[in-house]
Amino acid sequence: MKRENILIILSLVLLAFFLVRMFDSGNMTTGSQRSQELIYSDFKGLVASGEVVNAQLVGDSLIEGFTQDGIAYRTYVPAEDPSVIDYLRLYQIPINYVPEKSLPWYLSILINWGPFILIFGIWMVLMRRMQGTGGGGLFSIGRSRAKKMEPSEMKVTFADVAGIEEAKDDLGETVAFLKDPAKFRKLGGRIPKGMLMSGSPGTGKTLLAKAIAGEAEVPFFSMSGSDFVEMFVGVGASRVRDMFEQGRQNAPCIIFIDEIDAVGGSRGSGMGGGNDEREQTLNQLLVEMDGFDGMEGIIVIAATNRPDVLDPALLRPGRFDRQVNIPLPDVKGREEILKIHAKKVQMVEGVDMSIIARGTPGFSGADLKNLINEAALGGARNNKTELNLADFEWARDKVLMGTERRSMVMSEKEKRNTAYHEAGHALVSALLPKSDPIHKVTIVPRGRALGSTAYLPEKDNHSYDIEFLNNRITIAMGGRAAEKIIFDEVTTGASNDIQQATDTIRNMICRWGMNKSFGPVVFGSDNRQFVLGRDIGKDREYSEKTATEIDKEMRKTIKFHDNKAKKLLKDNIDVLHKIVDVLMKEETIEGTYILELLGQKKSKIEPVGG
Repeated sequence: MKRENILIILSLVLLAFFLVRMFDSGNMTTGSQRSQELIYSDFKGLVASGEVVNAQLVGDSLIEGFTQDGIAYRTYVPAEDPSVIDYLRLYQIPINYVPEKSLPWYLSILINWGPFILIFGIWMVLMRRMQGTGGGGLFSIGRSRAKKMEPSEMKVTFADVAGIEEAKDDLGETVAFLKDPAKFRKLGGRIPKGMLMSGSPGTGKTLLAKAIAGEAEVPFFSMSGSDFVEMFVGVGASRVRDMFEQGRQNAPCIIFIDEIDAVGGSRGSGMGGGNDEREQTLNQLLVEMDGFDGMEGIIVIAATNRPDVLDPALLRPGRFDRQVNIPLPDVKGREEILKIHAKKVQMVEGVDMSIIARGTPGFSGADLKNLINEAALGGARNNKTELNLADFEWARDKVLMGTERRSMVMSEKEKRNTAYHEAGHALVSALLPKSDPIHKVTIVPRGRALGSTAYLPEKDNHSYDIEFLNNRITIAMGGRAAEKIIFDEVTTGASNDIQQATDTIRNMICRWGMNKSFGPVVFGSDNRQFVLGRDIGKDREYSEKTATEIDKEMRKTIKFHDNKAKKLLKDNIDVLHKIVDVLMKEETIEGTYILELLGQKKSKIEPVGG
């Protein structure tokens, strides 16, 4: 339990004690019984009638005791009747005197004012918790929550950023301006007030912003877009003002707003209209960015994964003058990123990171960092002191396809079926000239896959020709074709292959104009319809007759590639059996072994890419 919660519980217990003491202070007790308070005249009447057994004087004003019925009583003596003792002696009532005990002044204050102090303290703690743990509690609700990092705390520089060289060059002049602003002022130039970095998650937008601050050696204020908006109206706008005020006091500096789309979305799209709290925050941000002088040395850098939803007023020159796209790293960039993160782990000399880089197309910087970490964790589980290439390949396979399921029980028939399926993919790929080189083939189950065939592209491809795409379709059908040839039946294991082949054929016909029957015509657009955030498809922009012809062409094309894959496998059936025999024994084989069986000494021709 948190310390703060324990203090609240103890405070409530003490408060209950004080309240009970307060309300019970008027009910004095004699012995273990509760006293009955009497009016002074009634008390004298009981004394006169002989009902009172004894009397005890407490101080100068209180008398207590018992009656003949055993009932405890008490009464207060008025100051005007000092003869009460003589009255009791007249009726022969035994009298005892007890001096009144007075509490010390500090205990008296604690008992009388303690409940109010506790109530106020509990209220302050609860209000502070409602407003977050930031300093100042309720009184700092309108203050910026930006985290300030001094130049001495910034350990990140451009040397720690790799794979996005163009973005580094584009933002390099920001560093030059912060270091030597007079250089730009001489020529009348004005550095952009704001820079918007956009790109896929994990590409290094936040890291690049920190590197700019580290290189320029200026204070760095960072804040998330969601930190501006609160349940209280006007808080977001107040935080924006306070953030820029802190920036002016620490200029030159960098203000970094991460996930700015949380507050910078297009206005008028919410349910709250013009009085929406998010829109008020955005309006204040627009005013601040347009109002401060660019020569003050304040540069605003923002990052988002959704630049398409930002308000146009935020993107105009004078606010976010420049938009910098942070793309996914290419094969060279991935190799550099892997080398940077690999410096933090122990590994043997000579590990070729280019092999891992080639096998991880589409990985972001964050994905590659996670890959290195997975390799380190896997090596530690195996009690290794240094990591080798196999550890990094194991980590790549785990990230791509999931953990190995070696405990999964497969029948001999199912295992052989999987071996022929994967061998069919690999052999067809090795026989076709324009396709990615085979890296390895395995029948070890991973995730939902019973086996896999991994490829190792020589480079990243950004466009493909018709031959490469046709070969990709044939390779996808290779696994199913091998099952049909050997067992004269097919299984559900080819479902994903068929899906990939179908999608490629549809795109070639409808989007890329790569079909002779239809020519260079686009059927349909990319404008999809969304209802409540769900994709419900898109309008068809062609006739029913054209749709029927497209369906016929797709069936014809996929049947052609299926037959082509079967012919390639039948012509090389001996090689197919040899691959399967090795797979059944070793479970994993390298792509070079398949090339040796086919008499190929080197890697195949590089795939065509633009």
